[in-house]
Amino acid sequence: MAKYANAGKVLAGVGLNPETHPERGYPKFNPPSFLLSEAARSSSSNGSEHALDDANASAAGIIGVPAVAPGSGAVQMPLTDEISGSLDVLYYGSMHFGTNQTTLQIDVDTGSADLWVPVQCRNCDREQYDTGQSSTYVASKAKCKIVYGTGQVAGTLAQDTVSVGPIGVNNQTFCAVHKVSEDLNQEPNSGLLGLAFGSIAQSGKPTLFENLLAQKKLSASIFSVHLTRLSQRGSEVCFGCFDPTKAVGPVVWNPVISRTYWSIAMDGLSVNGTQCPPANLTAAVDTGTSLIYLPTDVATDFYGLIPGSATAVQYGAGFYTFPCDTPFSVSLILGGQAYSVHPADFNLGRTDDDSDNCVGGILALGNGFPPDLAIIGDEFLKSWYSVFDYSGRVGFAPSVNNK
Repeated sequence: MAKYANAGKVLAGVGLNPETHPERGYPKFNPPSFLLSEAARSSSSNGSEHALDDANASAAGIIGVPAVAPGSGAVQMPLTDEISGSLDVLYYGSMHFGTNQTTLQIDVDTGSADLWVPVQCRNCDREQYDTGQSSTYVASKAKCKIVYGTGQVAGTLAQDTVSVGPIGVNNQTFCAVHKVSEDLNQEPNSGLLGLAFGSIAQSGKPTLFENLLAQKKLSASIFSVHLTRLSQRGSEVCFGCFDPTKAVGPVVWNPVISRTYWSIAMDGLSVNGTQCPPANLTAAVDTGTSLIYLPTDVATDFYGLIPGSATAVQYGAGFYTFPCDTPFSVSLILGGQAYSVHPADFNLGRTDDDSDNCVGGILALGNGFPPDLAIIGDEFLKSWYSVFDYSGRVGFAPSVNNK
């Protein structure tokens, strides 16, 4: 998890880019009112763990959000789920670059804030951006290097027109990558779109989403994410919108602690309703991370509530196993609310075909990270339709995946 190597300084506000607050001028977003009545009926019949805590959540959804400028609106970016065995590895979709609207496949990552694509990259295996086809491409000599949980890229900063569907930004800064590490080269996408706050962008420039907001290209200062479970099609990012077909219950909001990562308060975890010792954690909500990561002591306490669990260093630092036939439920406690993790997402599979032990999807971060940092990845988000609101909050609604 190298992209969180400086998380201690970041969350302490050290070395950040100036905040631009592009959400100013946008009305407060509220989820669709009809969703609330459906959720009330659902929660009364299925014993839902969460409860609506926003009595004013009764405005319009995708269609009814008022535009803030002529021609502004919303766009849905379909995503492809890259699947390996029983694991949803990453999610990527089409974006367009330059005056010729070159289409590239881009990973979406709420845990970082830089956009990059390969340009004249000698060791890149995926499709590259041919800048000679764009009359608006502007190169520079400023170097850029971005490090992720797995892999890194290096190149120079550049600018060009960048679009998602019909909505785009002129002069968007991105890293024109000339070299990628081999692990990133094995992924199906050409580049990556960082959707965290621009305060942590290595480029020092606003993100694509921030520019869309600043130029009033969107109807609402939100983007919403739906991630499928073992289904190549159906995932999406909804920029400036909320897709009510992806949720089956109300949105519960969590205040953002730091406008860096999408960081929210995490109080701990529970197993079969029994809560681990309280933990005052800052959790980064990260679509670019497949699993869930916790401080080592918190992970130890969590697995201590699962009889027969044990460390599994043979799979790498931080892994644990548990008896496959042991029934239990897992929830994350966020802002005092319990949010379940689907058993199919927590269970990464048997250690081998004949084994009685399975590998758990919650890992220990180990040394080198802040002692109060947690990372909530796709393992959790597949069960919760997620709304990232630039006013400073993250909302979770029960996903249609679990209907």
